[in-house]
Amino acid sequence: MASSYAKEMNREEFAAAIKKNPVVVLPIGSMEEHGTHLPLGSDTFEIDFVIDRLTKKLDLLVLPTINYGNCGSTYNFPGTISISFETLKALIVDILSEVVRHGGKRILVISGHAGSNHMVAMRQAAQMAVKEHPKLRIMVMSDYDLVPEYKGGNIPGWDGHAGKAETSRMLNIRPDISKKGKVATRARYQEYVVLPNPEIQFPTGVSGDPRKASAELGKKIDDYVLKRLITLIKKNLGSGD
Repeated sequence: MASSYAKEMNREEFAAAIKKNPVVVLPIGSMEEHGTHLPLGSDTFEIDFVIDRLTKKLDLLVLPTINYGNCGSTYNFPGTISISFETLKALIVDILSEVVRHGGKRILVISGHAGSNHMVAMRQAAQMAVKEHPKLRIMVMSDYDLVPEYKGGNIPGWDGHAGKAETSRMLNIRPDISKKGKVATRARYQEYVVLPNPEIQFPTGVSGDPRKASAELGKKIDDYVLKRLITLIKKNLGSGD
């Protein structure tokens, strides 16, 4: 069976693959603290897992994952390696330009990290691409955008980073390096205030109750995310199959 991953192809295989007009996928992760119970690469593990499952359902051409993102509220925690807004935006602009140069016409830029500035950088890069190439069809999102839609599991509305839902997903995806958290924390946001140390609003690096996470819940969430993504891709980018 032919690979969906560009990095596993030779040049002739890549040329043949992109000629078929697949949905080209640019996955983006991060190197970011996720409390004391989840690995720094959680966002990357999550998005790679999502895309790997997606390749079994749709005709995709998957580019290598960008393993770094722009991280704001976790910036001063140990292990977070954040790249600037400008760097992230420029990197995505260059990659999208190269995809178009090779003949790519339908692109999904999808992140496992959902920081506000991180997502704006992604969208601005995509806006530049479609302005330059009006016929380009591009979708920008985080897989986390879909998680709050899942109505099972008694997940509270304030659940977020490294909380019940994300911890459950990581227990499903990488149980070897993930565990339940020991403390529930609700972020203390100060409306409209820009802080030099934003983690004071986020004292444990966790938003939610990871003590109540489970791999079973994680599987249900991941199955829901997969189903919704398939629907969105077909609706917005074409059949993809």
